[in-house]
Amino acid sequence: MPKSPRAPLNLSIYLVTDAEICGRLGVLATVSSAVRSGATVVQLRDDHASDDELVSLGRQILVALQGTGVPLIINDRVHLVGAIGAQGAHVGQSDLGIGAARTLLGHSPYLGLSVQTVDHVTAAREHDEGMLDYLGVGPVWATTTKLDARAPGGLERLSQITSASPWPCVAIGGITLERLPDVRRAGAAGAAVVSAICGRPDVAAATRALRDTWDEAGDVHGLIDEATG
Repeated sequence: MPKSPRAPLNLSIYLVTDAEICGRLGVLATVSSAVRSGATVVQLRDDHASDDELVSLGRQILVALQGTGVPLIINDRVHLVGAIGAQGAHVGQSDLGIGAARTLLGHSPYLGLSVQTVDHVTAAREHDEGMLDYLGVGPVWATTTKLDARAPGGLERLSQITSASPWPCVAIGGITLERLPDVRRAGAAGAAVVSAICGRPDVAAATRALRDTWDEAGDVHGLIDEATG
């Protein structure tokens, strides 16, 4: 398979949903507010929902995303992407394999893969580059939103992985507003967040702050690169 025929994703602020953390506001309202305020990708993740519940919520989210250009990615349950009408899926190291996931999805939907080590990148590169669209790298720092997460790898490992990867990388795990510039400096194409948006008293303001900080970090680094190039 050649390089991806799919349009590149804007991974800048990648929202991963969590029904419990979203609390009374709920996933749908959280997503709607975040997307209007600068989130660029939405991943629907709910390990406790049944397939039917996930399809129902996914379809509601799609309605909220209409006209925004923001894609909906389904975590783990690749088989539900078509039923929801989502734009892609994301799998982990212990989920459905890259080849099987791409076969199930077909050519058009996006596919992301979680990696924790450079060895994971090396293994992924055994597949044609067009199989995948991006890597999720982490946890970078300790996180409480994914109880089975591996030990954090820190910025050094993030930098090693972004340097080794032919795909754009989105960092996840313990990402805060203050850490965004360091994440971008380590070569990440975006930051995936859960609690930095979900459950915030003002979801819109929290998202705008994240997006503005990410964009400003890119502007600063671009000026530095031009000055030293």
